[in-house]
Amino acid sequence: MKSRDTLVRLKRFQAEEKRRRVLQIETMIAEFSRMAGDLDREIAAEEQRSGVADPTHFAYSTYARAARTRRDNLHLSAEDLRSQLDAAKARYDEAAEELTKVQSIDLRDKNVDVVRERADMPVRAVRF
Repeated sequence: MKSRDTLVRLKRFQAEEKRRRVLQIETMIAEFSRMAGDLDREIAAEEQRSGVADPTHFAYSTYARAARTRRDNLHLSAEDLRSQLDAAKARYDEAAEELTKVQSIDLRDKNVDVVRERADMPVRAVRF
């Protein structure tokens, strides 16, 4: 009985850890997207301020060029995280499935134990 409870707790912990990882990756993707949006607005403002919107132009703003590079890196990082997210979701689904199996086995075994205990109890006569 004790080892089953330990196994259930272990599987629950593993599933929760994988769920936290999925949430962490989703949060990072959202943060990168927000930062990229901020950089897009800064780039547009800098291009408007300088009057040069062509990144290949010799007078293009150094700040806008650096912001573009940073934004592009954020997009690449977000894409990489999306592939990691897919893998993390798959691992979480597997862990949740294992937890469900272990919990159902534990519940079944507990029900069997209760039935056995009741079978061992003496039957008492009921008086009316």
